[in-house]
Amino acid sequence: MSVRQFQTLRAFDTLNHNSILSLITKSKSLSQTQQIHAHILKTGNSNDTYFTNNLLSLYLNCQRFTDAESVLHSLPNPNIFSFKALIHASSKSNLFSYTLVLFSRLISACILPDVHILPSAIKACAGLSAVEVGKQVHGFGLTSGLALDSFVEASLVHMYVKCNQLKCARKVFDKMLEPDLVSWSALASGYARRGDVVNAKLVFDQAGKLGIEPNLVSWNGIIAGFNQSGCYPEAVCMFLRMYSEGFRSDGASISSVLPAIGDLEDLKMGVQVHCHVIKMGLECDICIISALIDMYGKCRCTLEMSRVFEGAEETDLGAFNALVAGLSRNGLVDEAFKVFKKFKRRGTELNVVSWTSMIGSCSQHGKDLEALEIFREMQLAKVMPNSVTISSLLPACGNIAALVHGKATHCFSLRNCFPDDVYVGSALIDMYANCGRIQVARLVFDRMPVRNLVCWNAMTSGYAMHGKAKEAIEIFELMQRSGQKPDFISFTSVLSACSQAGLIEQGQYYFNSMSRVHGLQARVEHYACMVSLLGRAGKLKEAYSMMSTMPVEPDSCVWGALLSSCRLHRNTSLGEIAANKLFELEPKNPGNYILLSNIYASNNRWKEVDRVRDRMKYVGLSKNPGCSWIEIKNKVHMLLAGDDLHPQMPHIMEKLRKLSMDMKNSGVSHDMDFVLQDVEEQDKELILCGHSEKLAVVLGILNTNPGTPLSVIKNLRICGDCHLFIKFISSFEGREIYVRDTNRFHHFNEGVCSCGDYW
Repeated sequence: MSVRQFQTLRAFDTLNHNSILSLITKSKSLSQTQQIHAHILKTGNSNDTYFTNNLLSLYLNCQRFTDAESVLHSLPNPNIFSFKALIHASSKSNLFSYTLVLFSRLISACILPDVHILPSAIKACAGLSAVEVGKQVHGFGLTSGLALDSFVEASLVHMYVKCNQLKCARKVFDKMLEPDLVSWSALASGYARRGDVVNAKLVFDQAGKLGIEPNLVSWNGIIAGFNQSGCYPEAVCMFLRMYSEGFRSDGASISSVLPAIGDLEDLKMGVQVHCHVIKMGLECDICIISALIDMYGKCRCTLEMSRVFEGAEETDLGAFNALVAGLSRNGLVDEAFKVFKKFKRRGTELNVVSWTSMIGSCSQHGKDLEALEIFREMQLAKVMPNSVTISSLLPACGNIAALVHGKATHCFSLRNCFPDDVYVGSALIDMYANCGRIQVARLVFDRMPVRNLVCWNAMTSGYAMHGKAKEAIEIFELMQRSGQKPDFISFTSVLSACSQAGLIEQGQYYFNSMSRVHGLQARVEHYACMVSLLGRAGKLKEAYSMMSTMPVEPDSCVWGALLSSCRLHRNTSLGEIAANKLFELEPKNPGNYILLSNIYASNNRWKEVDRVRDRMKYVGLSKNPGCSWIEIKNKVHMLLAGDDLHPQMPHIMEKLRKLSMDMKNSGVSHDMDFVLQDVEEQDKELILCGHSEKLAVVLGILNTNPGTPLSVIKNLRICGDCHLFIKFISSFEGREIYVRDTNRFHHFNEGVCSCGDYW
């Protein structure tokens, strides 16, 4: 009897047992299955386990798990076959939680699973990374004797490898009577992914003794594993060994080894692999194209990288993303932006990686406003940002103190459950600290459920930037009590905090403890902090003496710290030594010439000032103009020293003159020592009025309500007269004013600065 005949029958009761069974086996659609099910229920055959088990299989073939579940529930005495079909199908469909629920019900029904059911339950444990449940299933297998089955053993090895329990996986593998190729490959690649080179090679080299013949998948697994764990030399060595043993590499092999070659910056090897790709005829493989672009980008060969991209017959988003990342990595942000715009104009549907790469590129290379604009375009394109996008965007907000944008990004992360991500949390701490809101940064830090070293360092660095040395030291000590070991960045932050506050004894203690207690060799950045600490405290000879004890040659940061301290204390002799060394190390940095010129000017040595400036002109350098940023009503304004292009400049200058007069009337005079030109007193005052941080603060006063806090960022160090002037404004106008210069944060409130005038 056919299904069609069944559908036309009026008297369902006339169908006998064999007719129903025939219909079940021939049913091919959901509607037919449901009609058969209805007939079985009507005729009272639903208790027939044979019928219902076949009906279960029909529903599972149609992916109707709810209907299959109802059939299972209808059975008064389900047997192992009833559960087996459902457990196997749910595991195959990756419904792992449901698989384990069914397995639990099977055990509760006192039905003993067989060697076909147990692997499905083990696979579910692996899929959920539920290693404790997996161990329970393993224990059941041992007590029941099912764990001795080779298929069950292989499933256990895979489960333990996937759950990163390699000791357990190794124990199971070593007890296997007939270890198979798949289990052996999984164990070897598992060790490789963890970075356990010794055990990975040990297992891999046992293949011959175990009677296992490695295949290409095995080689690819261990090469990819070493690459993922950062064991780049081992990944390259295994690739070469594979080739020497006569295995023909494929796209997966080459795509796995090229990133390792790139990270090693082994251009010679990269070119050889590229030639091999061409010989093998794999140059059209899209994955290989992306890997080649990435490799050349890491090796700083941007021309070859672009040639690979342009010469490819077909490229995908992976290749585009690799090109953008490669250009950005090599500082070619403008070129990356052009490529990005070109693809957008083509109507290419960019993914979250594309947008995030471009945002990160702009954020890392000083194009912060562009990063904010790209994020806005990304939202208009309805591409959902992820946690990496947010972590890339927040530094841009912090770099220009765009607090409103930073808060909006924070809100977005809250709505999308990103703040629990440690990298988003670290970026939030850094953003709020850079925007002057160190208290909010601490709130974010305190509310983080999990903290890694990056979070601790961000908080310590934030306090250091704000001159809160006591709090920075407290965080540093709390980090260690929490079981987190400090690294080089941790010590740089705490030493910087000591330098900002002039804590010489504490700074020397932490510097010495690096090697004595923590086994870390001090780097040049730590010496730079110590030279700054000693130099700013007036101990210039001690600072210079310390430089001679360095295990490596002092770099520009160390000499720069000494030169800045000489500028602070007007020390010409040491200043000349530091400056001349910096002229050799950084011939294109005008800041060093300016600092030496300022030292001469502060000592009224105007001939030497002219000589330094003539030398600057001779080598083609000019002074970087002072520039400040301020965010007002969601818009970031940039003002240059002596700026006359801003549309509100007449009002700014009028207000500035009035405030200067108010300051004089209150008995506070401008500090003329910070005019480093040989001009009349009246001209000096005009020059001081043109400093960019003054212009930015006054612009903020003109465009915000009374009492509104103001945040300003300056590209150079704040001058003493501006510091004095802004202290006055904070009291006279009743404003909290945050100014971040290249050295630290200044928080002005009621005529007092957080730096205590020690800067």
